[in-house]
Amino acid sequence: MSLRLPMPRVAITPMASTRHGALPIASLRIAALALAVSALAACVTVAPPPSTVEPPPAWRDAPGAGIAVQRDWWRGYNDPVLSQLVDTALAGNTDLRLAAARVAEARALLDAQGAAQWPTLDLTASAQRSRSVSAATGRANISDVSQPQFQAAYEVDLWGRLDALTDAARANLLASQTGADSVRLSVAAAVASAYLGLRASDARLEVAQRTLVSREGALKVAQRRFDTGYSSRLELAQAQAEYRATAQVVPQLRLVIRRQEDALSVLLGRAPEAVPRGRALDEIAAPALPAAGVPSQLLRRRPDIAQAEAQIAAADSSLDAARAQLLPSLRLTGSLGSLDSSLLRGDPIRLWSVGGSVLAPLFNHGRLRAQVQAGAARRDQAVLGYQKTVLTAFAEVEDALAAIAQLREQREQAQQQRQALSEALRIAHNRYNEGYASYLEELDAQRNLFNAELTVLQLQGDALTAEVNLYKALGGGWELAAER
Repeated sequence: MSLRLPMPRVAITPMASTRHGALPIASLRIAALALAVSALAACVTVAPPPSTVEPPPAWRDAPGAGIAVQRDWWRGYNDPVLSQLVDTALAGNTDLRLAAARVAEARALLDAQGAAQWPTLDLTASAQRSRSVSAATGRANISDVSQPQFQAAYEVDLWGRLDALTDAARANLLASQTGADSVRLSVAAAVASAYLGLRASDARLEVAQRTLVSREGALKVAQRRFDTGYSSRLELAQAQAEYRATAQVVPQLRLVIRRQEDALSVLLGRAPEAVPRGRALDEIAAPALPAAGVPSQLLRRRPDIAQAEAQIAAADSSLDAARAQLLPSLRLTGSLGSLDSSLLRGDPIRLWSVGGSVLAPLFNHGRLRAQVQAGAARRDQAVLGYQKTVLTAFAEVEDALAAIAQLREQREQAQQQRQALSEALRIAHNRYNEGYASYLEELDAQRNLFNAELTVLQLQGDALTAEVNLYKALGGGWELAAER
């Protein structure tokens, strides 16, 4: 896959004249072509770029049929707060505003480079007053001289150097635009992942607080049994240790939540503050999986791949411009003005001139050839960067598909483990009350069930985040921008 950018060529028909007649423009062009022969001999040979990456025929963990990748895919989670947070981030994220500034800079540079293909017109004006004394008469003469003048210049783009520089600037603009789209996709995915992780931490904190209340009740019962002589100090110490272990989890989760809120606030472009909550974790709907399609479709869907393509086009055009530097250049100039002096009688003298000049590089100690070699190296870097981007894109899709499949199976196993541990706790509690087992058996069952509940909630949040990563890896939300 290659990115085609238009490369316009300007037809030049030079015409110039002076008071002595027409300039021999044809002779100038012949001389330029003759000088180009020696310059062409000095051109360096540039190796072709490395071959492109062949996409795999299919995904290793193809999800089968699915919905088309939607532009606002985050609304599929059916959480209005999540949608609002993503919209806020897309409007105020600092990385997105920085990317927009880069696009504005690239557009201005394209305008500036395009203007270099047009003639320039300048106005100069000079004024001078002088005093001279005659040695014979001793009289002082004061003269005033003024000379306004219009000057025009135009570089004939014989070898397409200016066109190549304009094409490079146009490709850089496209790279900046697709780079901004890539940042937009990353910000939306980061906000969605951070919010889902926050809701998972909230759910884990609720379980920890509920368990802590249960541990506190068990500790009170153990204290009463010890005070009345129905249990030993060992059982009381075990109940106290289990209560303290659970109490440690609560501030840990609160710290995790605070850090997630701060990170989410930065993504929103705000100072750290509390983040509003929407639906609970178990109420957030899992959107339908997008259709991954064939791997080759990914090359047109992801903005970072299009950005890498544009960078190759910019490097190619810059290399063409560097090659053109080895060839002669033709510049046409003209001026129109007047000369007015107080020492002259009558109207001001009108002055005009039209001419041309040829500049051919003869000796520069290899500087121009080194620039061509540097341009070729930058082109190869862009090609290798494109290959790495494509390979990374394929790997991200494969990782996301594999994570969704494996996390689904892992979550099912964790839920079944939680059910088994809940039954084990019920049996251990009954055995302890009937005097068939020690309190340590019940404590082990409580500890295992608590850890299993936290694991189920973590896996539930990870599964939702894996779907976010799949949408991001498939370039979700970039359909309209891709048409650019």
